[in-house]
Amino acid sequence: MLAAVQAQANEKLTIGITLQPYYSYVKAVVGDKAEVLPLVDEGFNSHNYLPQPNDLRRLGKMDIIVINGIGHDDFALKVIKAANRADLIVLEANKDVPLLPAMGQSVGDGAVNPHTFVGLSTTIQKVYTIASELAKIDPENAREYRKNARAYATKFRKMKREAMLTLGDLNTAGMTVATTHNAYGYILQEFGVDVAAVIEPAHGVEPSASQLQGTIEKIRNAGIDVLFYELNMPNRYVETIEQATGIRLYRFSHMTHGSYAVDKVETEMKENLATLVAAMKFAAMKGGR
Repeated sequence: MLAAVQAQANEKLTIGITLQPYYSYVKAVVGDKAEVLPLVDEGFNSHNYLPQPNDLRRLGKMDIIVINGIGHDDFALKVIKAANRADLIVLEANKDVPLLPAMGQSVGDGAVNPHTFVGLSTTIQKVYTIASELAKIDPENAREYRKNARAYATKFRKMKREAMLTLGDLNTAGMTVATTHNAYGYILQEFGVDVAAVIEPAHGVEPSASQLQGTIEKIRNAGIDVLFYELNMPNRYVETIEQATGIRLYRFSHMTHGSYAVDKVETEMKENLATLVAAMKFAAMKGGR
C-alpha cells in the first residue's frame, strides 16, 4: 500500500480529514505539497451526523485520511469500513497522545476524552505525528513536512508561554470549575485547573430536573468558581445554574463548528486561552488568592 502511494510521488497526494481542526493541522504541515479534502461539508454536527452517499464518493478521491479515531469522528470510521478500500491509508492522529479518561454520567468504563484538539500540548503532538507519518508515505517532501510542523508547533508553545506570563504570580491552585461537556480537560490540565463536575449527561443533551438540581447543590457545596460551556451550542440551563449559584460563566470554542480554514485552530486557540486567563484571574480575585 505504501509503495503504491510512493509510486505516485510525482503527483500531489489527496489527504482527507474528518473534523475542522484536522484541516488546520494537515494544511499547516503539507502547505502546497498536497491537497486536503474534508470528508463532510462544513456545518455538520459530528455528534449526531449520519454518513451520506457523498461521503463515500469523497473518500474515493483520497489517498490518505487523517482521523481523530478516539470517539469524535465515529461516523467517518463507518464510511471507511463501508468503502472497503485496501489501498486507503488511515492515519490516526492521536496514536501518540497521552489520553485523559472521559468524565460525565453518560460515559462508559474505559472511555477516553476525544477532545484532544482543545489542548495545546496535544495539538502539538498530533501535528508532529501527522508530519512524521506523512514523511514515511511521501519521503520526497519529508523535510518540508517536518519543517512546517516545527513552525506550527512553535506558535502554540508561544501562545502557552504568553498566557502563563499574563497570569503572573496569581495563585490559582485552589480554583475549581464545572463544565457542561467533557471537552476541556486537555487545556485545563496544562494550567493546573481541576474539573469538579460535568453537567451534561451527554453532549447536547440537557440534564433532567433532578440532575440539574443535584449539579446546583454540588456547585454550592464545592465552592466552584466558574462554569465553562460550549460557544456554539445552545445551553439554556446554564442560565438557571448561574442564577441559582452566582457562578461566573465562560465559553470555550470546540473548534469543530463553522468553515474549514487554515488558521481556524490558531485563531480559536488564542480566544480560548484569553477566556481561560480571564476565568483564572476572576477565580483568584474572588478567592483572594
